[in-house]
Amino acid sequence: MSNSEKTYDVVIVGGGWAGATLAKKLGVAGKKVLVLEAGDPFKSSSREEYMETFYNSMAKVPSAPYPQNFNAPRPSVLDMNPIPNPNAKPNPPDDPIKSIENNGYFIEKGPLPFGSTNERLAGGTSWHWLGTCLRLVPNDFKLFSEYGVGVDWPLTYDDLSPYYDEAEYFIGVAGARDQQEGIHGISFTDDYNYPMQPIPPTVLDQAFSKALDGVPMDENIIKVTGTPAGRNGPSNRDWKTGKIYSNGRRLCQGNTNCTPICPIQAKYDATITLSEAMNTGNVDVMAKTVAYEVMMDEATKKINGIKYKQYETRKGPQTGSGIATGTKYIVAAHAIEAAKLFLMSKSQMKEGIANSSGHMGKNLMDHPMTLSWGLMPEKTFPLRGPLSTSGIETVKDGAYRKERAAYRIEIGNEGWNWPTGAPYTELNQFVEDGLIGTTLIDKIQDEFPRQFRLGFLIEQDPDVNNFIVPSEEYTDNLGIPRPEIHYGFTPYTMAGFEKAREATKVMFDKLGATDYTVTKLEDMLPNPMYNASKFEYNGQWYFSVGAGHIMGTHRMGDDPATSVTNADLKSWDHDNLYIIGCGSFPTGATSNPTLTMVAITLRAADAFLRDFDK
Repeated sequence: MSNSEKTYDVVIVGGGWAGATLAKKLGVAGKKVLVLEAGDPFKSSSREEYMETFYNSMAKVPSAPYPQNFNAPRPSVLDMNPIPNPNAKPNPPDDPIKSIENNGYFIEKGPLPFGSTNERLAGGTSWHWLGTCLRLVPNDFKLFSEYGVGVDWPLTYDDLSPYYDEAEYFIGVAGARDQQEGIHGISFTDDYNYPMQPIPPTVLDQAFSKALDGVPMDENIIKVTGTPAGRNGPSNRDWKTGKIYSNGRRLCQGNTNCTPICPIQAKYDATITLSEAMNTGNVDVMAKTVAYEVMMDEATKKINGIKYKQYETRKGPQTGSGIATGTKYIVAAHAIEAAKLFLMSKSQMKEGIANSSGHMGKNLMDHPMTLSWGLMPEKTFPLRGPLSTSGIETVKDGAYRKERAAYRIEIGNEGWNWPTGAPYTELNQFVEDGLIGTTLIDKIQDEFPRQFRLGFLIEQDPDVNNFIVPSEEYTDNLGIPRPEIHYGFTPYTMAGFEKAREATKVMFDKLGATDYTVTKLEDMLPNPMYNASKFEYNGQWYFSVGAGHIMGTHRMGDDPATSVTNADLKSWDHDNLYIIGCGSFPTGATSNPTLTMVAITLRAADAFLRDFDK
């Protein structure tokens, strides 16, 4: 008997962050669960295989360790640069593999490239996340009420606070309450602290703190704080009891390739939870199984099946198909893939399943980033420890949000690797400049230890003009439409870039640092990374890179006319359907979204179980 012929309580689409979390919670509760995973399954040797691929890759980008799967394709940062001409045909439609190899997975319609990526394999994008676990601040949940911008969430910080606690223990977060409490109103439940002690600050973090703490900025005061992270810290002793907090992972050894892959799994990834879900004995996972249509009973409007296609090899043909059935259904695929699935499901509802509001696929958001980089006056020794261990969170809320976007500031620990490809590109340039022998060594020893990078994660307001639809012309190797992306920035978001540039000057002056940031159009044009994502605002040119924080597309809300689900992430349109993930976010704020996604998933799991047992 195949899995598709069994009787399940719940069918979940997606085995990444949200899908694995739900599978475990429901499996522990005794529910029979089927997970449909589009990508490759996880096996014990997967990490070693991915590390080998990563070592052999010339470009150490987020997707580098993970081979492209043409039956469950995913975008690559290399696909984004430059953005294809929207008036040109980006492929021969009859050769999907060649098209994806040459032009990337997304059909980019602009006006800017959507520069963020995701993984489609068991564990999802948790394979290449950085590990940052920041809470949203209270005003992030009420952006419209406080500042007249965007929309409000249908829940508050206080509603989510106990689930933040649960999420931090669920993931295993190293952090310090006293560093986070009070930042723009963040509070914690009584006697709570993070499960593990924080990652120690780097030499660079300490130099930033010494030079910048107390400097006024954006109606606030700069304070450098340690960044809570989903990786095992230097000690896994429980703060509350003094006992060892054990999650089965190793302590962080300071490898600086957290993105794209932690070689020793000190950093959490969802394969851990997916394995725990399967160990309950109640959860089956069907990998290499791509959902392509959601079916419903036309009399009751309840979902009654999910059609899927199967394959054996990444380039091979379709080898099977079927319909997965259960009592209830959860789509936790990904902000873009989930929306595409519902919009493809038009055989029974012309606007697509779960789309009576017309907002399915709309309000696509990221944290568009602008990078600044320079040389410190003294050596601060990057590339030792995780990619980022501290940031500036104290400037990301204020009355200015009525007029322009907020940002948070990530202190990078990889030198100029992200913005310029250093140290490889810098070394090549030194050699091309004729430096050899001790002169070359002296140059390396002088500059490389002084390199640093800042990343400004800009708030992006929800905009119905940013959306995805299934392509009507271009498909993947299984004949499933690829996502067509329409994406750009509003003046509200662009004004955040402007203020980030002003902040760079203030901070670099205080640090005594030499600024090497690309800000002129003529310097952007030769480099596809800057050229593809450039835009002009108030007479100045800016470039943006994706943070990998893909949000919106099936947002929650209070009103069925303007949202896809309620606060429990239950579809307004179908009584037995939940839609869960970062696509549920009504607004993006500035904090990395993973912790909040896990918190709303845990909250939805509780609501789901209450609903199930009625």
